[in-house]
Amino acid sequence: MKTLHIIAYALVWIGGINWGLVGLGALISGANWNVVTWLAGYIGGSQVESVIYVLVGLAAVWTLVGHKKDCKACSAM
Repeated sequence: MKTLHIIAYALVWIGGINWGLVGLGALISGANWNVVTWLAGYIGGSQVESVIYVLVGLAAVWTLVGHKKDCKACSAM
């Protein structure tokens, strides 16, 4: 369970940073700074990109539902 918590937490961070870069790129230069699209292009295209987005979304739901004020998994690290 601790491993799943760490993976979900990391995916939420990756998703947040990615969306921050997308917004920043659009504001500054109108560019698409989507890291997930860039990485998925090297791995296998739009299906891989969709799987990454689904995993990030599931990680966000997992973290939202399972994370409490005093998270036992986090304090055990």
